[in-house]
Amino acid sequence: MLFHSSIRTELARSFGATLVVLFTIVLTVLLVRTLGLATSGSVNPEEVMLVLGYTVLGYTQIILTLALFISIVSTLSRMYRDSEMIIWLSSGRSLGGFISPVMRFAWPILLVIVLLALFVWPWANKQTAELRFRFENRSDLQRIAPGQFQESTSGRRVFFIDKDTAEGTEGRNVFISSIEKNGNETVTSATTGRIEWVGDRQFLMLNQGQRLENDPTTNQVKVSQFEQYGAQIGAATPYSASVLALKARSSLSLIKEPTPGGLGELGWRIGVALTAFNLVLLGIATTVSNPRAGRSGNLMFTLFAFVVYFNMLNIGQRWVTIGQVNWLMLMLFLHGSVFAMSALWLAKRHKNIHLRSLFLRSRDESPTEAAA
Repeated sequence: MLFHSSIRTELARSFGATLVVLFTIVLTVLLVRTLGLATSGSVNPEEVMLVLGYTVLGYTQIILTLALFISIVSTLSRMYRDSEMIIWLSSGRSLGGFISPVMRFAWPILLVIVLLALFVWPWANKQTAELRFRFENRSDLQRIAPGQFQESTSGRRVFFIDKDTAEGTEGRNVFISSIEKNGNETVTSATTGRIEWVGDRQFLMLNQGQRLENDPTTNQVKVSQFEQYGAQIGAATPYSASVLALKARSSLSLIKEPTPGGLGELGWRIGVALTAFNLVLLGIATTVSNPRAGRSGNLMFTLFAFVVYFNMLNIGQRWVTIGQVNWLMLMLFLHGSVFAMSALWLAKRHKNIHLRSLFLRSRDESPTEAAA
């Protein structure tokens, strides 16, 4: 039908343009954030683009939700502003008749949002966590930049190398200052050093050097020469799924382990999908073009409604996590109330019911009933 095809075509154009703009904005913001993490040493500078890709993929469901909401509001606003809506309403169409074409356009996007929130969101967070974990738990020698002093992960050693190889597994002119468990202070220097694995332990094998050990209790200094000396610099720390943050755990694992934090995260993921559906209804029900308000009036309302709704979703997740409310009751109250409000608002405009006229009619009827 002409009505359905024209509405879907207009929505597709608006959705595509809005999605490109939102992706550009979010990509720029997340790029600055990721570069900041790389500068602070939380992310490997060589993996910035990979971390950025996972982060953007994790937030895609929110971008799609906002793009869909904006496209519906902007399309209906344009139809009101250009009197196209009046033509459709005069030809026998009602506001409720717009639900069918809008939903036929929106349901594939809503399905993608559900899949992204339940499956892609935890997967992307897990990949980002693994990258950060691997970078933060790299060997002490790999942390060292030539010509710079670097403290070890335990804070008990300071390393320095003059040069290293391209693979980062061997260094020249190595200097190590450490404090042993017994309190002795040692200073070790060597011509070369390389990394070797012995079982699950990592050793730095030093060649052609000397070791100076100072006992602070007796002030005795011991100097020794060595051809080869091995110093343990770390143990293999396998990545364990048990230490994953809640947002990086799969939805199935959250269902199997219904902790308050897990239920809060699961409720947030399901809530994203319900939020997208409710915003579609809200966009149809509340969009009215006011020429005096200009083109930005509906856009400001759209952004305000989106921000408030998602803030309530995040606050609700926090309440469930700390055990203040039940997650099912929160889902019913938050999303159910928005759905009921949108449905009633849509029914009011569909039936062309004016609250002021109902109030005046009831006030006029009351004196008549009293006189009778």
